[in-house]
Amino acid sequence: MEQMLHLLESFTARGNDSKEYVVHGYEHLARLDAVPDPQGQWEPTGLAEYRLADGRRIDVDKQGVMTIADTGVRLERKRSAQAASLG
Repeated sequence: MEQMLHLLESFTARGNDSKEYVVHGYEHLARLDAVPDPQGQWEPTGLAEYRLADGRRIDVDKQGVMTIADTGVRLERKRSAQAASLG
């Protein structure tokens, strides 16, 4: 089964190392083989992942805490200016 990633969101996060990181959220899509369409039809698999802009994987635990894999650097999503102005 052929699979690909589909970009859902991008945001800035600050690490506990005081650095800022760009994070991308993706959903996994699978190509439906039964559909006779030259372009193919893609369906979500229910899996998602987060990666840094440089491709490094982000682990997200059940509480939603993000950590850069293999480094232990914890990330906190920065609030957008619009969200901050709303309260």
